Amino acid sequence: MTDFSKIINKAKEMESKMRESQEKIKSITATGVSGSNSVRVTINGEWEMVKLELSNETLKEEKMIIEDLIVAAYNNAKIQLKSKTKEEITKAAGGFDLSSIKWPL
Repeated sequence: MTDFSKIINKAKEMESKMRESQEKIKSITATGVSGSNSVRVTINGEWEMVKLELSNETLKEEKMIIEDLIVAAYNNAKIQLKSKTKEEITKAAGGFDLSSIKWPL
């Protein structure tokens, strides 16, 4: 087998692993918290919010404070999801960090 054939085969293998990885990423969840754990937001690998939990104490706060806490919890979840996504992509790429590439998610 020529070197070029090996390169093509490796590329096909990597493409298959990346597709698998994209499917796994869709099922990943991350939970972000804010306000000393009084607000919890869970998002999935497609960046959709799938759960919102507010403590009873939080509900006594002003509307603007609650809104800010929800945004902060979502942003915290987003940071965690990015990290988990990066780990999954790196595994699929055989240890190469491909996190700078924009993926279609």
